[in-house]
Amino acid sequence: MSSPFQYFKNVLPLIVVAIPALLLDIVTKWLVRMHIPKGGGYPIIPGFFNLRHDRNTGAAFGILSDQRMLLVIITIAALIFIFIYSFRFRNSRWMQTALGFLLGGAVGNFIDRIYLGEVVDFLQFGIESKRLFWPTFNVADVSVCIGAGMLIFYLFRIQNRSVN
Repeated sequence: MSSPFQYFKNVLPLIVVAIPALLLDIVTKWLVRMHIPKGGGYPIIPGFFNLRHDRNTGAAFGILSDQRMLLVIITIAALIFIFIYSFRFRNSRWMQTALGFLLGGAVGNFIDRIYLGEVVDFLQFGIESKRLFWPTFNVADVSVCIGAGMLIFYLFRIQNRSVN
């Protein structure tokens, strides 16, 4: 049986990743809310990258728009999943880091949904001359994508080991 100190040491990567990801998400969204009017934006790399103040009442790509309660329930389920798997993979720094990215991002967007009823998005990439833009996103979304990518990589690595 391991001590509480040993458990804390094992989940330290989760904490070290989740807290900065969450804080960066909160601060950047606050700056956008304070300095860019809704629907407004500033070109950073003209024609390719803008800071734009958008709001999203749904999940990724606007799916489940105006389904706030369902998205809150899904996020709570995801948080439960993250905590269960943090125990299951407590000795894997890779998984703790992946779960940390997922935790920071999930909590960042969860806070917006609870307090604003929608998520603040502000990173916009695209080809302006062709009016082709990727849906606007935020730091929490990036964090979730990194964590999900790490999980997928881990699962494929494990799958390949069991096949060989």
